[in-house]
Amino acid sequence: MKRMMMIFAASTLLTGGLFAQSTPTPAATPTADPNHPATVNERRENQQDRIANGVASGELTAGETKNLESREANLNREIKDDRVADGGKLTAAEHKQVNAQQNNLSNSIYADKHNAATQNYKGEVGERQKNQQERIAQGIRSGQLTANETAHLENREQGINEQVHADRAGNGGKLTGAEKKQINGEQNKASQKIYRDKHNGARQPK
Repeated sequence: MKRMMMIFAASTLLTGGLFAQSTPTPAATPTADPNHPATVNERRENQQDRIANGVASGELTAGETKNLESREANLNREIKDDRVADGGKLTAAEHKQVNAQQNNLSNSIYADKHNAATQNYKGEVGERQKNQQERIAQGIRSGQLTANETAHLENREQGINEQVHADRAGNGGKLTGAEKKQINGEQNKASQKIYRDKHNGARQPK
């Protein structure tokens, strides 16, 4: 009996340990070593990768990505200005402030990726919407798109999505021929802007 209780206890500890390891955490960072915490740049790159994954998977809507990348762009400007003012480095106080802001952003990325909102690729224009989001995701991941560029691109994508939704709502869930033509024209413009932004030489800071 005692032997069975010991086996049960060991099994419970093992199961609990596996569960704890599999539970996701909002503020994930590229390193778990408390003696070597991730640098500002490492966390910045990690968060861009997480956003790119959310864009590609559809877990992040265009509106959510726009808001996240607007905050990333503001933080990038703050880091740049602080470094310029302090000989290329951040002071201890600035580093602490930036770390707190990156924690808030990390939590927002997690929350947006795990809420009920997802990118909708259904219907007549869904394939082009999906393709453009995948191109944006690739640009985020590679660094070819800056946070500011991504925010502007996703603002345009959000506007197209809202237009498609409104047109369908007014026509029994479908787009008329004229509406399809108009949406296609808007998607052409968005596609060209994605290409230009990915090839203009501007890079996401690392």
